[in-house]
Amino acid sequence: QVQLVESGGGLVQPGGSLRLSCTASGSIFSIYAMAWYRQAPGKQRGLVARITSGGNTNYVDSVKGRFTISRGNATNTVYLQMDSLKPEDTAVYYCNAGINARNYWGQGTQVAVSS
Repeated sequence: QVQLVESGGGLVQPGGSLRLSCTASGSIFSIYAMAWYRQAPGKQRGLVARITSGGNTNYVDSVKGRFTISRGNATNTVYLQMDSLKPEDTAVYYCNAGINARNYWGQGTQVAVSS
């Protein structure tokens, strides 16, 4: 059984920073890509950033230049460094990964940006 566990959410003031982490555990044979999605109240879940096993990254336009996605040395961990946070970044952030040819989701971590 594969699990994704996220951490690092919280409350931060506008202009502040947070770092989210997501670690995959279980019977893992291959990880293709890992990503972060977010869902704000009343809105659909959408992609924030994605990184492939080869290190290729892509970001939604609204976070380009502010957020950075990276993989840990063990490759089963993905990070999302979030800088210059804005109130509109407030959402539940979900980790997503393609593992063993299946799609997995974490339980979500709340990020709130408010003064």
